[in-house]
Amino acid sequence: MFSHLLPPQDAHAPTRPDDKQRFMQLLGLALERGGVQRLLLSAPRPVASRQAPQGGQESSGAAPRAEGKDLSDEPGLERLMVRELQLRGERHLSFLWRYQTRDVTKNLALDPGLAELNRLLGPVFGHAHLDTATESVQLRFSRKGRPSLHVARRATPADAGEPPAAQSGAHNREKPRLLDLQQPFWRDLGLSHAPRGEPQLVPTMARKWKQINKFIEIFDAAVRSAGLAAPVRLADFGSGKGYLTFAMHDYLRQQGLAPQVHGVELREDMVTLCNAVARTHGLQGLVFEQGDVRERGDMRLDVMVALHACDIATDYAMHFGLRSGARIIMCAPCCHKQIRPQMRTPAALRPLLQHGIHLGQEAEMVTDSLRALLLELCGYETQVIEFIALEHTSKNKMVLAVRRAQDPTPARRAELLAQLDEIKRFYGLREQALESLLRAEGRLAP
Repeated sequence: MFSHLLPPQDAHAPTRPDDKQRFMQLLGLALERGGVQRLLLSAPRPVASRQAPQGGQESSGAAPRAEGKDLSDEPGLERLMVRELQLRGERHLSFLWRYQTRDVTKNLALDPGLAELNRLLGPVFGHAHLDTATESVQLRFSRKGRPSLHVARRATPADAGEPPAAQSGAHNREKPRLLDLQQPFWRDLGLSHAPRGEPQLVPTMARKWKQINKFIEIFDAAVRSAGLAAPVRLADFGSGKGYLTFAMHDYLRQQGLAPQVHGVELREDMVTLCNAVARTHGLQGLVFEQGDVRERGDMRLDVMVALHACDIATDYAMHFGLRSGARIIMCAPCCHKQIRPQMRTPAALRPLLQHGIHLGQEAEMVTDSLRALLLELCGYETQVIEFIALEHTSKNKMVLAVRRAQDPTPARRAELLAQLDEIKRFYGLREQALESLLRAEGRLAP
């Protein structure tokens, strides 16, 4: 990246730059070369605890407040996401202020934007995270306001000693993974073993390892899109043996997001096993509990995951995610039983749906399309995607929802409600579980 371009620290210099200044220098270099992938400010300090510099003067390098209302003083502030954009041919920084119940966007020209960031770092936000293609830069402030900079190099194909040709497109090289098989907990979960001292993948678990990594790729994209900041609260319903639960915890920990992960599973033996592995390896913020999503009380979440929950258990899981305020909802549905018996075959489709396998596939498509519409009505950007190739599992569909910055407009809500009613009328459907749960709360009112 650009950290090597900074002048070395001179301990004898009279005005040695502190870590905050070095962070701002790195950010400036990254913006100059178009290398900023993500800039996130988090860990907001309470307004009452913010102290002005001694003597009433601005600290070195600080900037006056941006003109207009100071959004950093608004209650419920959670994080600030910043990206570069072009407005009328000029470079600007777009500030997305995220609060508990709303989001506010404000655009500033590049220089005033950098000055505003300099003002916010430390007094307002205690943590900043800058990602580029090759480095991850973190700036943290102690309780006394002392900055600490950490620069970590991201793995690249060149790190493996591959020649340029191999880096650019060889088809037989292994795809880079976000997870590390060397983590010792994989051995206790039965994914790896060490026949020659070095952890290796158990051959029979190759497909499972590929599924786990594919899931984490999707999870990584969703986390970045949602702009999650530490601590990340996550619940995984139907966690089973915990492969994905451990994987999500490990990924979030590597990203510095202080995970608080709950695995919820009906089978007591699986809960006991996973808790024992987590304790053995000192995995803070990872616990497993016995229970059912339909019996859970409300809890505040950032991410709700439910894979292969049978039939309407998926609807209850989605509803729990909505009640919990989750910014990310990830569900891989299973056993679409509720809709199929209700479906009235439209005349034009009778030659197609006279075959049971086609009717079952149609019921799955209709069920998950209704779920996606309902999540969009609740303010999420939704996708129905392939989770893993059919060669690995037939349960390969995922409904992925990431909370939008703003709820749908009244016109869009009316359009979505009309689509929902039209699908139900076309197939003669009387009831869908998630819709019934939301209507009971009045969330689908026009």
